[in-house]
Amino acid sequence: MFGNAFSPVSNARARLGALAVIALSGALAATDANAQNVTPSSEIGFEVRPYAGAYIPTGDQRDLLKDAVLVGAQASYRILPQLAVTGTFGWSPSKDRITDGDQTLDLYQYDLGAEVRAPAWFAAGTGSWDFTPFAGLGVGGRTYDYRDLDVDSKTNVAGYGALGGEFGFGRTGLRLEARDYVSQFEPLAGGDAKTRNDVTLAAGLTVRF
Repeated sequence: MFGNAFSPVSNARARLGALAVIALSGALAATDANAQNVTPSSEIGFEVRPYAGAYIPTGDQRDLLKDAVLVGAQASYRILPQLAVTGTFGWSPSKDRITDGDQTLDLYQYDLGAEVRAPAWFAAGTGSWDFTPFAGLGVGGRTYDYRDLDVDSKTNVAGYGALGGEFGFGRTGLRLEARDYVSQFEPLAGGDAKTRNDVTLAAGLTVRF
């Protein structure tokens, strides 16, 4: 099944590769656009944001897990106005589709990535708000832990591509973000690791320092 060029895993890798191209293209465009108009250094700093959204397994992962709520927090440091490093922690209480007893499987996601931010596409005439698109790539880990079953938790590597935008209001902002994750999933009951894919959609409240 995994040899099929149109399999869910192949499609997931293709999407991740496309996001990489978008992120690199965005970096070049942002650098060129800011070459003649450098954003003040006062805009470089830290950001924190709580967020909430949805965890959506796709492909083979959907045969194992159900959709679930997603909550977590992010912290970003803007190295340049157009480039930030973002760390993310998220938790999702999914349900196991194949184990008896309607078992809850807690997913803990933690990762670090680079985020390219283009110049603001729109800005209010008074300068009170703006909209900034972004793209990102990162890598981290994911832990699967049954809440009630006496089974050891499993931790696997996961990488992601992200697309989104943020409405800025001075030192605060509203961020909308979609992530496409590709991970190595090792069955909790034992067996070979398998490549899996899932998506997260989230909205977060940004506070800048």
